[in-house]
Amino acid sequence: MAGGKGKSSSGGRDHPVRAEPQHGSSKTSNQEKAQVTGNESQSGIASTIETVSLVLIAAVAFAIRLFSIVKYESVIHEFDPYFNYRVTQLASEKGVDAFWNFFDDRTWYPLGRVVGGTIYPGLTLTATWIHWFLKAALKLHPVEVKDVCVMIGPLFSSFTAISTYLMVRQIKGRGAGLLAASFVATIPSYISRSVAGSYDNESVAIFALTNTFYLYLKSIDTGSMFWGVAASLSYFYMVSSWGGYTFIINLIPIHALALLIIDKFNWKLYTGYSMFIVNGTVLAMVLPVIGFNAVETSEHFSGFFVLALMNGVALVKYLKRTLTREAYKKAFRLFVTTSVAVMGVVSLAVITFAMTSPTLRWSGRSLSLLDPTYASKYIPIIASVSEHQAPSWSSFVNDLRLAIILMASGIVSCFRPLTAGSLFLVIWGVLSVYFSAVMVRLMLVLAPAACCLAGIAMSDLLEVLCRSYHLAQPKPEDAGRKEDGQARRRGRRRNSGSSQQRGTIPRPLALLGISGAIFALSYHLFHCSFLGGEGYSSPSIILQSRTRDGGVYIFDDYREGYSWLRENTDYDAKVASWWDYGYQTTAMADRTVLVDNNTWNNTHIATVGRAMASPEESAWKQFRALDVDYVFVIFGGLVGYSSDDINKFLWMVRIGGGVYGDIKERDYIGEGYYRIDEKASPVMLNTLMYKLSYYRFAETVGRDGQDRVRNTKFGNPDVKLTYFREAFTSKHWMIRIYEVLEEPLLEQAH
Repeated sequence: MAGGKGKSSSGGRDHPVRAEPQHGSSKTSNQEKAQVTGNESQSGIASTIETVSLVLIAAVAFAIRLFSIVKYESVIHEFDPYFNYRVTQLASEKGVDAFWNFFDDRTWYPLGRVVGGTIYPGLTLTATWIHWFLKAALKLHPVEVKDVCVMIGPLFSSFTAISTYLMVRQIKGRGAGLLAASFVATIPSYISRSVAGSYDNESVAIFALTNTFYLYLKSIDTGSMFWGVAASLSYFYMVSSWGGYTFIINLIPIHALALLIIDKFNWKLYTGYSMFIVNGTVLAMVLPVIGFNAVETSEHFSGFFVLALMNGVALVKYLKRTLTREAYKKAFRLFVTTSVAVMGVVSLAVITFAMTSPTLRWSGRSLSLLDPTYASKYIPIIASVSEHQAPSWSSFVNDLRLAIILMASGIVSCFRPLTAGSLFLVIWGVLSVYFSAVMVRLMLVLAPAACCLAGIAMSDLLEVLCRSYHLAQPKPEDAGRKEDGQARRRGRRRNSGSSQQRGTIPRPLALLGISGAIFALSYHLFHCSFLGGEGYSSPSIILQSRTRDGGVYIFDDYREGYSWLRENTDYDAKVASWWDYGYQTTAMADRTVLVDNNTWNNTHIATVGRAMASPEESAWKQFRALDVDYVFVIFGGLVGYSSDDINKFLWMVRIGGGVYGDIKERDYIGEGYYRIDEKASPVMLNTLMYKLSYYRFAETVGRDGQDRVRNTKFGNPDVKLTYFREAFTSKHWMIRIYEVLEEPLLEQAH
């Protein structure tokens, strides 16, 4: 009994002792559950704010590009978009098969053009399928093809903001991703090529570029074959949309090579990169415009070289992991010897193959990037395009604004710590700065890189400022314990430091910095909105100026001239002009042209340039030999329109002289430089271009009047035409159309 009682007593004493920790554990468990619930609630709120912010950024990206519609109307901009619109109309009305088999006999007369094999089809097919979806699935029958084409730029700008956010979030976190998305949504350089009506390849290609980079980084971060295949599919869409895809197929191998050099090779990198290169190359070869160029041109060789090198590194690591030390040394020596021999033979074969081309299998545009002087020396047709000129330094600040200022800080932030993703942003940023400095068109490639780096820099800055502002202030100690408290705090700082206060600034300075950051971001948005509305929303065919009382004056000469051609000439009439206006002429005037903006046949363009630079009789014979019925020129001397053919004339001379030896640039230079006044070259004053531009000009401005573009008197006020007859001159003299006579006026008089 005693023993049993003692046991019972002992059990009675032990039971409450055991119950106390259970009760405390229950409290702790409840606290942990409450903390988890609170964290989940905070996480849900943060995710909601993040989603709402991203939706608002996408909406801003869309809305900021609609100024052109609000100020003008739903109209296609620039030159190239008119051809894209014309082909999209064909695909929407007659089907995709008709698009692939389309032979355009309305351009490059008498040669014509096989459109399906010479066009990047991504933009056209995207708009076509969207139009079909709106009509078939949503039953929105009033939606026209033109309206879809006009809205492609704003729509894909929203997609670009989302893909940029996903990429930067994966590298640096939510805050940096949202800031990068806000920058790319509003940056002027991107707005200029994606406003409503800018139906050009770049309007979808920048989304494809950022999305490809995001999926590639995702694939090498996860090692998933799924993401690698997704990256190659996105790359395929990029290849089908824009010739700038060569930037991707060289940037990604450079990044992979850099990871190999800094010893960050792993199976994830191997899986993601190999899936991207192999699948991407095979898919690119499907497109008729690319074909075997994907494996035969020098722009694509870097991807294969890095893939071979990566396979070698993978084999070495495998041998090192599976063999003994002695066996590995022997295998390594054999591998190095074999690799050197194989690489030598392969390199010799590649070099020999490249030398079969005078440009070593590089395209003219690629050589122009590697050697900025190449185009001006050997390919004037490339150098003549304004987008291929080097930008001024002011354009970097004007088009990139706050992003270019923060870009350097973003590069520094990418090294803390240096990951595969942050290294990619650094390489992208540095290379795009170089290429955009060579060719202003590639400012478009720099813009998203600058936005990503600027978002990271601004996120780090705001993190420091907000942490400094919210840092808890030290609580006051009791008077009797003040010294002990100070001693303890000094001891803690000596022993472990203060992780909260490290890297912070005083609270007033933090508040001032936050205010400054908000002001800088607000001013950036204001500047981008203003530039998007005033600088980049004007379509090239509709010009405007301000009157003295602040009103808006519209110049609609382009559409006036094209309408005259469409309404007053035969359907089969052949129209000659400089190649800049070819796409617009076929789309808006619906007439056959000799050359257009595709510029695939340099000899044909040189023929037109030679005719424009020849005396009237010689030019008449050349145009008659080409069955030309009408010739038109763009002239801005009356209203001060500087993008006229007189300012482009030297490029006509250079391109024509590159094919025909009788055209010499020095013959058109008067007293040291190009001029159109009394001291102009006699050859210049006798050219067809000069006569068609200044014919009857003295009747309007007087014999002593001035050309308002060149700000000088014109050299020959008594221009007479014998082989051409003025057919139409627009209201502001910007477009002047002449009929090519079947026989000279003198013979007609007889």
